[in-house]
Amino acid sequence: MEEQVILVDERDRPIGIAEKMQAHRDGLLHRAFSIFVTNTKGELLLQKRSRSKYHSGGLWTNTCCSHPRPGESTEAAARRRLQEEMGFSCDLHEIFNFTYQANLDNGLIEHEFDRVFVGEFNGKPILNPEEAEDWCWIEINDLRDDIQAHPDRYTFWLKVCFKKFVSYMDTVVRQNV
Repeated sequence: MEEQVILVDERDRPIGIAEKMQAHRDGLLHRAFSIFVTNTKGELLLQKRSRSKYHSGGLWTNTCCSHPRPGESTEAAARRRLQEEMGFSCDLHEIFNFTYQANLDNGLIEHEFDRVFVGEFNGKPILNPEEAEDWCWIEINDLRDDIQAHPDRYTFWLKVCFKKFVSYMDTVVRQNV
């Protein structure tokens, strides 16, 4: 069965459905989500995408990202995919959204309305090898420095939304002091 994505307008209003690979070949704007999971030390859980992924294989990225299915809420999809990719669940809440477009490898175009969720988890993930080949906990400042020094190691969307995620985390820390 072919995977489908929800096509949306610039305000995330559904306008149709497309086969996932066709949406990526044609650069059609579609709904997506990204998850950033931290631990109680304030470290971020990264995954290294499986080299067999249809794009961005072998690159480090945020904890999990994907697309909701037609008829599925973005939050429900985020919970489902976190379990499917990383083998755990945690409470998630949305912190912001953004739209981006990028030409990727394999002649694909990523054009997404991306809702960003955060959660907290203090264990070890159990990776689905079809999705992720490695993981690590990393200090936010160390990740910021490594993205600057080695941007080719990271997915496009992580580099786009990382500053907003850091800004959110800084606000949370200030509120808890």
